[in-house]
Amino acid sequence: MSNIIRRCLLALLVGSPLVVFAGDLSGDDMRSLDGQVQEIKSDVLNIASELNTLEERLLFPSHTEVSVFVSLDEDEDFRLDAIELMIDGELATHHIYSFKELDALQNGGVQRLYTGNLTTGDHQLSVKMIGKLKSGKEFSESGLFTINKGIKPSALGIALASPGLGSDGIRVGDW
Repeated sequence: MSNIIRRCLLALLVGSPLVVFAGDLSGDDMRSLDGQVQEIKSDVLNIASELNTLEERLLFPSHTEVSVFVSLDEDEDFRLDAIELMIDGELATHHIYSFKELDALQNGGVQRLYTGNLTTGDHQLSVKMIGKLKSGKEFSESGLFTINKGIKPSALGIALASPGLGSDGIRVGDW
């Protein structure tokens, strides 16, 4: 390895500025240096990916993890504008739907609304949906549910149907 490449790599590793004049490097040195820089970038990206995975495991341990998904019943013609999820009286999430998101839900898509941690035992879920009927009239429907979080990770589904169905308009269950 040439002395210039060593100086460049040392400067990259310690973060010090390095001034290299183009005349100091040959074409082979530049290609070699570029290859080594690309290798270092690749290593840094791999480390960042591993750190993100580790962070997710620490933030959401598998025995306390709960994920909540939302879907619309088939052939629903109301427009869902927003949904609010409260767990044990505290706001877990609130989501306002874009046209593309609503279109995906109306075509059978499922949205992950929330991922978080819950202790084992019973918890209260409050679900509120806000939107407009086909006639243009605004609506707001709510439902209160009790879920039991076991030892394993939980996946819950919220299925939304036409407003005015009472307790059948919002259904919560295990997935």
